[in-house]
Amino acid sequence: MNEKDKKKDDYFKREKSSMVRSIGGLITFSTILPLNMYTTIEEMAKMTWFWPMIGAFAGVIGLAISYFLLEIVSIPSLVVAAIIYSFFLIFNGFHHLDGLIDIGDAIMVHGPPEKKIAIMRDSLIGTGGLAIFFIVGIITVTSLNSILAIGIISSILICEMSAKMGLLSCCISSKSGLDGTGKYFIESMTLLKFTVAFSLVIAISYLLANFIGIFGVLGGVFGGSLIAYIGKKNFKIATGDVLGASNEVGRMFSLLAMMIALIWI
Repeated sequence: MNEKDKKKDDYFKREKSSMVRSIGGLITFSTILPLNMYTTIEEMAKMTWFWPMIGAFAGVIGLAISYFLLEIVSIPSLVVAAIIYSFFLIFNGFHHLDGLIDIGDAIMVHGPPEKKIAIMRDSLIGTGGLAIFFIVGIITVTSLNSILAIGIISSILICEMSAKMGLLSCCISSKSGLDGTGKYFIESMTLLKFTVAFSLVIAISYLLANFIGIFGVLGGVFGGSLIAYIGKKNFKIATGDVLGASNEVGRMFSLLAMMIALIWI
């Protein structure tokens, strides 16, 4: 270890616990926002429950972009849906998308969990990863297009908050491994923290779109829980890649749930 790394480690050891620093570290870790606030994984994981609020911030930006494109430029809703989806992927630094692609490769492999985890952690991209990205991506874009065409623009904010609720539901439903970044977020998540985050997101979503918003949040939670189940069945544990996949699948199911709610309500 060089002198620079030693100083960095010593800095983290001396660092006092701070909610602001933990939130800043979580934002720096999971988005492309240039906050440059660094802290330990353990410290940022304490604020895992705050992730939906980071999603809400991304959603507000997405709302502004979509309003400009739909109402001022008059771009077709399908194109806007594709742009918004691309924006979310970029805003998140492709972290969650990387997890989705990795588990797509891993679940295509026959063998014990150890073999699947090894495939998930390698740097290669296979057919399974590309296929699951295509499936999740095309369903996400077309679902968002259908909702935007009806005029429920708030679905953009709701689906990104719900994506993060999918991530939290995966955390609360999963068993962590002995290593990797995912273990800290899983171990930090408690039922109380999950309930607080869920209540905040439900309240915001209801104010934005009534029961359609509630359907969206429940869809996100379902998507995350589904990935947690897939993780247990295939890997016995949940890694950071599994958590990332839960975000992408949670967003997809959130939009599907809102689209179904529009038909029913």
